[in-house]
Amino acid sequence: MGDLIKQLKPQTPGQEEMLIALTNKKYDIVGLFGPTGSGKSLFSLLYGVDAIITGEYKRFVISRPIIDVTSGKEVSAAELGDMYYKIVLNYVNDILSDYIDINKIRELVDAGKIIVADTHYLRGRTFDDAIIFLDDAHSVPVESAIEILTRIGRNSRLIIAGDPVFQRELGSRDGASLLRELLLGEESARVVDLGLKDIVRPGARKGVRLLLETKLRTRKLKESEKMVIDAARIRAPDAEIVTVVEFIDEKKIVGLKTETMPDALIIVKEGHAGRVIGKGGERITGLENDTGLRLRAVELTLDFKPLIRALHPIGWIHKHIVDADFAGPDLLVKVNSEAYPAFVGQKGSHIRFLDLVMRRLLNTGVKVIEVEEKAEEKEKGEKGKEKKKESRSENK
Repeated sequence: MGDLIKQLKPQTPGQEEMLIALTNKKYDIVGLFGPTGSGKSLFSLLYGVDAIITGEYKRFVISRPIIDVTSGKEVSAAELGDMYYKIVLNYVNDILSDYIDINKIRELVDAGKIIVADTHYLRGRTFDDAIIFLDDAHSVPVESAIEILTRIGRNSRLIIAGDPVFQRELGSRDGASLLRELLLGEESARVVDLGLKDIVRPGARKGVRLLLETKLRTRKLKESEKMVIDAARIRAPDAEIVTVVEFIDEKKIVGLKTETMPDALIIVKEGHAGRVIGKGGERITGLENDTGLRLRAVELTLDFKPLIRALHPIGWIHKHIVDADFAGPDLLVKVNSEAYPAFVGQKGSHIRFLDLVMRRLLNTGVKVIEVEEKAEEKEKGEKGKEKKKESRSENK
């Protein structure tokens, strides 16, 4: 490890795991998957440049798709000419400018130690004694993504970075998700999943939230969902509604008949739930009368625990949700072991229901793992129970 990579100071557990994976040569392939702003490009580029400066590898090959923002299509070096390479190198300079002099980057490029490779023309090329970095893998066609896996030569490593959630088109099969699936379980590969909690770049959290809101606002609506939105425009004209998801069919599919469950969820901008509900609940009651649906409102934030709470059939389950964050293309919910069976539901009915609804909302599945409750939290909970018992006995 050279002086350059030592400048990196991981700010989250996910970033610590990412640095360990990159610097461990046991792994021929390292896959980094998560939202923008979590440090995937910075850590990968800094590691690659550091490795060639120290002589650990001879070449650092950077391959990154360039997308035309007007058409949404990937463009090649054949179409852009020299501009293609300038765009990629500018992106490298922008990311590394706080860590290394731009002139040093140019020197490495001129010496053939840093190479920009068009994703369209990797077929037939093999890179020996090199680090190959594929960034923005979510924008790479599935066929090209598979082809890249075959480009690793002798004494070479492949680093893949992509966002399989927020940068993926609804309903599409993207390169990042496919590559992640292929790498899982491979002995010589390491997959690092980064979540919303790993976003550290200034402004990135706001950008991701706006991207999330855009995805929800532009999703295709059922007629029942349009009906709720139209009724809300009359009953709650000052409320900023992002989307509505109705899930009567999903409840029937998994056999949920809980009367306390809503039929649809109204998702609003942060701070707008009260405008939909009304001071005494009169607005949402009016909406229920207008639509014939049981409704619930929830605010859109980057904390997904309230959303899970609003959807889950068991009201008290939120007390046992430790975390809810993205891991690859899925929302991973961590639940205390004592509440795990209730969260999953009989024959998995609850988790299947959550999965169906989230796939309609964001094209992302839901997975759950049980975690042991920390001793201090358990002790705190026991003390709380004792206080309640004391309070009851005093009242008697």
